Amino acid sequence: MVYLLIVAGVFLLDLGIKHYMEKKYATRVAHPRLGGRILIEKYYNKGAALNFLSKRPKLMQAIHTLLMLLLGVFYYFLLRREGKALQKTGVALLFGGGLSNLIDRYTKGHVVDYFRINRGPEWLRRIIFNISDFCIFIGALLAVCGAEME
Repeated sequence: MVYLLIVAGVFLLDLGIKHYMEKKYATRVAHPRLGGRILIEKYYNKGAALNFLSKRPKLMQAIHTLLMLLLGVFYYFLLRREGKALQKTGVALLFGGGLSNLIDRYTKGHVVDYFRINRGPEWLRRIIFNISDFCIFIGALLAVCGAEME
C-alpha cells in the first residue's frame, strides 16, 4: 500500500506544481532562487530529455504510453512479490513521475518543465526539469540497485 501512496504522491505533487506554474509564470522567463543557483523557468517540452523527439510529439507520446504500460505490468507483478522494498520504491517513483509527464502529453501536447540548475557544466545549465524527472531518475537508480541487491 505504501508504494501506491508513493506513486500517488509523486503524481499529485508534480501535477500541482505544474498547475501552479501554468497560472503564475510566463514561459521562458527565468526567476532566480537561492542566490541564482536555481532558476524557476516554465518551459514546454514536446520531446523527452534534452528535447529528444521534440519534432515528433505523437511518436514520443506513443513511446511514452508503451513504456508506461510495460512498466505498469512489471510493477503489478513486482508488488505481488515478497521483499524487494528498494526495487518497489524505485519503480513507484518511476511510475508516479512517468504518469505525471504522460498526462501532460495527452492533455497539453507537451510536458511542463520548470526547474533549472544554474551551476556546473554548460550542458547541465541548459536542461529544465520537473519533479517527475528527478523521481524518474532516482527511481531508476533505486530499481536497478534493488534488483541487484535482493
